[in-house]
Amino acid sequence: MTTLSRAEIDLFLAAPLLARIATVRPDGRPHIAPMWFWWDGTSMYMETPPDSVKANNLRSNPFCAVTVDITEGGLRFKSVILEGRAELLDDPVYARDMARRVYTKYLGEEGVRSPTPASMISNPHVIIKLTPSRILTYDGTRIGLAPIP
Repeated sequence: MTTLSRAEIDLFLAAPLLARIATVRPDGRPHIAPMWFWWDGTSMYMETPPDSVKANNLRSNPFCAVTVDITEGGLRFKSVILEGRAELLDDPVYARDMARRVYTKYLGEEGVRSPTPASMISNPHVIIKLTPSRILTYDGTRIGLAPIP
């Protein structure tokens, strides 16, 4: 298993892959949620409603982990795991603009103009900003697998 270089991390996180964010509920139970995201090379940004479970969890405990991964079957997988303290950014104009950026990554310019995404973008958001204190990577996609006899 190899690790990814910084350039490979940036390229991987630029793809429209699904992230999963893990937060901790006030009673200590974990919560994991799938998320779309935007990576700027330093921080990951995810939009969520202000009253979502993950936003409420992060208000109580700002530490979280995010994983983004793909699999090609068996041991052939690639993942980036980000760990750290998240910030909740709630300026309405900034949040709407960042939500649009995130949605555009996954839907394209034309897609975000469709009625449902346009409506979702106009809803209130907070932005989860994770500037990781630790990044772990795994890359088994380069492993040469022996043929089965």
